Amino acid sequence: MHPREQTIFALSSGRPPSAIAIVRVSGPQAGAALAALAGRVPQPRLATRMLLHDGQGQGIDDAIVLWFPAPASATGEDVAEFHIHGSRAVETALFAALGSIEHVRPAEPGEFTRRAFENGKLDLTEAEALDDLIHADTDRQRRQALRQLRGLLGEKARDWRARIIEAQALIEAGIDFSDEGDVPAELIAPALAKIEALHGEIREVLSSQSRSERLRDGLTVAIAGPPNVGKSTLINLLARREVAIVSPHAGTTRDVIEVHLDLDGYPVTVIDTAGIRDTEDAVEQEGVRRARLRAAESDLVLWMPESEPEQSDVTPTGEAPVWVVRNKIDLEGGEQRAGAAIRPGEGGSPFRISANRGDGVSDLVSALAAFARDYFGSGEDAPIGRERQRRLLRETADALQRCLAVARRGDELAAEELRIGAQSLGRLLGRVDVEDVLDKIFREFCIGK
Repeated sequence: MHPREQTIFALSSGRPPSAIAIVRVSGPQAGAALAALAGRVPQPRLATRMLLHDGQGQGIDDAIVLWFPAPASATGEDVAEFHIHGSRAVETALFAALGSIEHVRPAEPGEFTRRAFENGKLDLTEAEALDDLIHADTDRQRRQALRQLRGLLGEKARDWRARIIEAQALIEAGIDFSDEGDVPAELIAPALAKIEALHGEIREVLSSQSRSERLRDGLTVAIAGPPNVGKSTLINLLARREVAIVSPHAGTTRDVIEVHLDLDGYPVTVIDTAGIRDTEDAVEQEGVRRARLRAAESDLVLWMPESEPEQSDVTPTGEAPVWVVRNKIDLEGGEQRAGAAIRPGEGGSPFRISANRGDGVSDLVSALAAFARDYFGSGEDAPIGRERQRRLLRETADALQRCLAVARRGDELAAEELRIGAQSLGRLLGRVDVEDVLDKIFREFCIGK
């Protein structure tokens, strides 16, 4: 029997121990497994209290059981759910009983969702959104994933694909009836009008979303500078716990330390890097190399200089903007001055903070949240949630543009470009030539989902 024809089971709730655990079974043997363990199959979609037994008649648990016959289930197959007490012993006994039934096996990561996709319960954009919803860390990530799961992009893509196919049919009809005088002209003109309008819609979506797909990964901010300027103290203050060693000795931080923050619902990863300086220590040299690399790869760099910075003191390289953060104002004895972010070559004052006392840090955090808001643009309201989706939409728009450009040179060329555009949208939805993409996406899911 092919693995996809077998019945699968897995824990679909949190790890034990817990008050209640949910074990899900999906496939053609789900009803037989339910009858074998509970003695009978209850009424569909009605929670029923039943005593579960293993193959030797030994009691497993007093559980709540649900039965969802195909196709009205989450996966489109027969599905049984066992709501059991969430101890390791109960789960182990239930898994052993299920595994002893012929053609019933433990599920692979993402296999339940993949079966739902293959049975038409959701398209690939919705499957990706489900994965994003499971892994959402902030409220904005959750809201974006939920909108995607409810078809924010999928519905648009299905409509766009249907309209491309409709225009393609008109052009191909013109090709088929090319000997009917003015018929081709009557067909091609409305087809090109549809394509032009559709091209404008897709281009508008592509141009207005900023970096919306980055919301799922978050913004990366590197704290960089020479040794002993307060980088580790600042990251501990931002994290509200000691994640970095704070020491008066230069070269204490030798690796990259990451802290994940939720700033006004935006996911931000702050990186504490090794102090950048010339050193003979081989281990510290590696730390400095990694620090320079991570600073160059970040979306924003907080550069903490040793003294009042000049433009020449800002050393990070890369395309990321640099904000100068002047620390230890508590040692200066002066009043805190209002700060503003600066970039190399621009005027303005650096942020002035005391990472030790917390002076000015709230202003820095507020500025980071504002930067994240501008960086992500429309963010959670955007149809595009992943780079894969943006790439395929761009391919579709390019195909439509080429179609408009070649329409006067030959109907066959225009029809071919429309076929390419429809195929790109089909790949976006997961309906055309995406087996390798499916394997990668569903492997990222947790077992039981």
